[in-house]
Amino acid sequence: MLVAEKPLKNYLKKYFGFGEFKGEQEEIIRNVLAGNDTFVIMPTGGGKSLCYQLPSLIMDGTAIVVSPLIALMKNQVDSMRGFSSESGVAHFLNSSLNKGEIASVRQDIKSGKTKLLYVAPESLTKEENIDFLKGVPISFFAIDEAHCISEWGHDFRPEYRRLRPIIEAIGKVPIIALTATATPKVQLDIQKNLGMMDALVFKASFNRANLYYEVRPKVDVVKEIIRFIRQNAKKSGIIYCLSRKKVEEIASTLAVNGIRALPYHAGLEAAVRADTQDKFLMEEIDVIVATIAFGMGIDKPDVRFVIHHDIPKSLEGYYQETGRSGRDGREGKCVTFYSYKDIEKLEKFMKGKPVAEQEVGKQLLLETVGYAETSVCRRKVLLNYFGETYTESNCGNCDNCLHPKKSFDGREEVCTVIETVLAVKEKFAMDHIVNVITGRNENAVKLHSHDSLEIFGEGADHEPKFWTAIVRQALLAGLLSKDIETYGTLKVTPRGTAFLNKPVKFPVVEDNDYSNTESDDDDDFGGGGGVAADPELFAALKDLRKKIARQKNVPPFVVFQDPSLEEMAIQYPVTMDELRNITGVGTGKASKFGKPFIDLIGKYVEENEIERPMDLVVKSIVNKSVLKVFIIQNIDRKISLDDMASAKGIPLKQLLGEIESIVGSGTRVDINYYINEVIDEDRQEEVFTYFKSAESDSAERALMTLGENDYSLEDIRLMRIKFMSELGN
Repeated sequence: MLVAEKPLKNYLKKYFGFGEFKGEQEEIIRNVLAGNDTFVIMPTGGGKSLCYQLPSLIMDGTAIVVSPLIALMKNQVDSMRGFSSESGVAHFLNSSLNKGEIASVRQDIKSGKTKLLYVAPESLTKEENIDFLKGVPISFFAIDEAHCISEWGHDFRPEYRRLRPIIEAIGKVPIIALTATATPKVQLDIQKNLGMMDALVFKASFNRANLYYEVRPKVDVVKEIIRFIRQNAKKSGIIYCLSRKKVEEIASTLAVNGIRALPYHAGLEAAVRADTQDKFLMEEIDVIVATIAFGMGIDKPDVRFVIHHDIPKSLEGYYQETGRSGRDGREGKCVTFYSYKDIEKLEKFMKGKPVAEQEVGKQLLLETVGYAETSVCRRKVLLNYFGETYTESNCGNCDNCLHPKKSFDGREEVCTVIETVLAVKEKFAMDHIVNVITGRNENAVKLHSHDSLEIFGEGADHEPKFWTAIVRQALLAGLLSKDIETYGTLKVTPRGTAFLNKPVKFPVVEDNDYSNTESDDDDDFGGGGGVAADPELFAALKDLRKKIARQKNVPPFVVFQDPSLEEMAIQYPVTMDELRNITGVGTGKASKFGKPFIDLIGKYVEENEIERPMDLVVKSIVNKSVLKVFIIQNIDRKISLDDMASAKGIPLKQLLGEIESIVGSGTRVDINYYINEVIDEDRQEEVFTYFKSAESDSAERALMTLGENDYSLEDIRLMRIKFMSELGN
């Protein structure tokens, strides 16, 4: 083979322009070139892709890369083509291609141009693709995101478990499996399923020293997110949410607060997702809001922060998602908002699934809760989960290490835990151990007569949460081990036995308490909630509005509507930025009408020595639902309102209500293209003139005045939307 003729570094320089390999890349590539099965566990940003990209360019034939994400495939193919003068050097084969495009890909493979072919597992199972690949020389198979094979992995994909027989049907060639996250349990599951127990395993350290880990209580979460992004202005970031609905809400709220953000989830059209990804890569937007379930696969080295609006279902998922930050080795902030209510929601989602699947999910959630609530070094907890020991006492780059809590000598409590594990014959998990120590007569405790043990109830003077923290820290110290095969059964290690025989000082910190945090359903991040408006200021603002309305020759409601004035009389905005954050104002209205209002408020605040709410005021999207996003996008595309209503299965009356709500919150829309079709020019002018002098914006009153024989209520509402949008927003 060519490799023997010159050093691998020469190929690295020739194809990718790098002078040196990172970590174990060179050894991994040599193993692939030697025709051996290879298993690579390497954190995000460690350079996994190069481990199959370089050998594919050196070896004869085409390398098949199995990847679960269309977005990732596109990104990787674009990247490979950037390194080569031959555009056909890399292709992908998935459901996004039409027949003509598939034929073109196959032709490039047959001609030998294509060195790398990315395929989705679903595409690989198609008989026509299997038959085609049997007839072309294959250099090796690369299974990317290999954790998808395992039911214990965070992104389990059933199609991945069928890969081995398909690979054998195509032809016996070497396999390289790659993943950024694999516990020992997941690693074994992958190797068994792919039939590569003899593979050489390369496992890099999971420690990403440049990443800062922090968990915050889930209170005023949207305000906190916006405050954080503003403190990190112009930096790229990703926000993960549990549901598509929340993704849309957060993305829209960020947008109306002046942050360049877009949503990204599996429910969006492929073209929209691809366009959003390109905008993120090209820095046309700063923030992507995405679902946890839908991995993004965006290879962007300078993502500076990853925020979790909701806690992930597993630590593997959390590690992989946070790993998208700081891939260039520089700053990466990972902030997670946590409420135990989110865990309860995730537990509800598991109901109805097979018992074994529920047990797996429960164990993964317990690990996540442990990480979120712990007061010890987060890096230590995270690395311990992946079977790696972190020996530093203080990592200096997580919230718990930077702001440590007071500790106490917990040797007696640790001994109590170890004695309880031994008393129940090392056959039970953590929750059972805690129930025995605290004297809780749960069904399992009674069933096994553990309420008659001498140690039963010995720790009843402390809450279960306290004992859970003791168990976790005993696990971290290696005094206990957890058998994941039997759903988390605790065992005493030789080190634990030695500790029990001769206890030594054991510093213990109590876990953080997140039990009183709010769930995302309770978010209230606009206006003043239930706070009463300042009546004197409200009256003064109404007088000012009337005066400006006369000067501008528009009705008062066009300047600002009453809800906006009420909010001003609660929040006391004194700058244009603060005014823009008032519901129903926005940039256009603020610049058009705002200065006299902030001048009046500023003077009022000073004269009355008012203590203003100093907290961040977040402009609300007024419950901007997915429907509202749909409406705005389709108005931009000039889609008929009738077609929109029909597509959503709602009457036109309801659709108009949604558009009125959008306009009322300060967003300008242009529906002239539709109005011009249904209302002639003269009648448009008549309604427009009426609203210019009207005392009220009531559509019913306008209809009575203008005549029901000449207009419908829908006509009036359409013109009111046009009027408010053009003159007010």
